[in-house]
Amino acid sequence: MLNGAESFSKYGTEKSKGTKVFALTGKINHGGSVEVPMGITIRDIIFKLGGGITDGKKFKAVQLGGPSGGCIPEYLADTIVDYDSVNATGAIMGSGGMVVMDETTCMVDIARFFLDFTCKESCGKCTFCRLGTKRMLEILTRITEGEGKEGDIEKLEELAYQIKDNSLCGLGQTAPNPVLTTIKYFRHEYEAHIKDKKCPALNCKKLLTYTVNPDTCTGCTVCAKNCPTDAIDGARKEIHFIRQDACIQCGMCFSKCKFDAIILS
Repeated sequence: MLNGAESFSKYGTEKSKGTKVFALTGKINHGGSVEVPMGITIRDIIFKLGGGITDGKKFKAVQLGGPSGGCIPEYLADTIVDYDSVNATGAIMGSGGMVVMDETTCMVDIARFFLDFTCKESCGKCTFCRLGTKRMLEILTRITEGEGKEGDIEKLEELAYQIKDNSLCGLGQTAPNPVLTTIKYFRHEYEAHIKDKKCPALNCKKLLTYTVNPDTCTGCTVCAKNCPTDAIDGARKEIHFIRQDACIQCGMCFSKCKFDAIILS
């Protein structure tokens, strides 16, 4: 504003001039608002400005563009930040939100999380947006709860394109982006939830299995004493056993065990 357009346009790329402000958050050491020149890579923002991933975990993906943005996988992190390059990945610049995810993030659940927001934000004028996002959210919720079915991925894609093509405003036109990009780049996670009833990121509560490692269990009974459903059998100084029919996947045994004897899978 003080120095004029010519000074501003010295930064950036040929088609995307100037700078861009991002709200950097998620599994990042240094979150906050950052202003960067157009043309910088996503990787440089995350690791040079954001200080990398918390707790030394692996960088998995970044959701770019706010709730209606898309999820960009780690192998595309060298994508430069300009409008054409970001749009080519399926994400958008949008409001400038940049949510960083690590290996513990479930991409199916993150798509459900963002779609829940846009579903609630729909004004209801367009039938495809009002009802379509609700149907997509129901499918995603089923998948994360272990009730996914063959054909669910295809249903999500069909609904997504119908919503994008038949919504009047930007919300409906972009709401399916988190779902479409996670299917595009992390389809194997959807298939694991549906076919194997497992969450590869060990995030979706109803798809987790807790078992006792007989090699490290000392029979201290701490897990059994803290289990809210009495699902753990075993006498003191004997190897314990978790009855899966009674386990509610609360994770209490996992958090209380001091001998790393509870296996999460």
